Amino acid sequence: MLDAVQAVRSSVDRLAALVRPLDDTSLTRRSFCSQWTIADVLSHLGSGAAITRRYFQTSFENSEPPDDFNPQRVWDEWNAKSPRQKADDALVADSELMNVLEMTSPNDRARFKVSMGPLELDWDAFVGMRLNEHLVHEWDVAVALDPSATLGAEGTQVVVDNLERVAKFASKAQDDSRTITISTTDPERSFSVVTGPEQVTFCSVQLGGKADLSMSAESLIRLVYGRLDPEHTPASVQGDHSLLDQLRLVFPGP
Repeated sequence: MLDAVQAVRSSVDRLAALVRPLDDTSLTRRSFCSQWTIADVLSHLGSGAAITRRYFQTSFENSEPPDDFNPQRVWDEWNAKSPRQKADDALVADSELMNVLEMTSPNDRARFKVSMGPLELDWDAFVGMRLNEHLVHEWDVAVALDPSATLGAEGTQVVVDNLERVAKFASKAQDDSRTITISTTDPERSFSVVTGPEQVTFCSVQLGGKADLSMSAESLIRLVYGRLDPEHTPASVQGDHSLLDQLRLVFPGP
């Protein structure tokens, strides 16, 4: 099984390689997220790294974040930076968090527990949350520079098995009730999406026949995160594309 920490490391290194050569003008190009420039995406990742490190520290101190620790204050600080500062500081914060994760011993990983808002996270969930966020936002930057960009293969192998939790928060209920089955390649998986006016259910299944849609796991992850728009849908996505259009409404993304 792939190590999520290694997958985060791969994403961190790829993002740094993308960002370091960019000039100030390039940093102000729009990312895939329509409201964010490339620098804004980097600011989001950098502030996220700073906040994540603070929660990481409190976990091992068996304490709560101090009363003066306010994530909004961190976001405000990062939002006030120039595009160049956002980029440079984000790469530093990203690297610092990565080093902390890599240096955590197996024993410390086993005893790790942290509360982040309503979520109670163990080590795997904590690292998985950072991986999901980093992998997708890395793509938001990469695709602004290269329309054919895809999610990193290492992260894809891990994130595809953690989509159920993501889908719970990313989905939007629809008036039509139906079940849509999806099979993936690289790796091979099968999923069912049940839509309805009250909720959406996304889960792994054993298929008894042909799926309604087939695609790479990379494409499925981007679909759930609202990043499989027609412009960025590869020809390898096969099946009833009217169902794909429905799923784009279920998972609207940014």
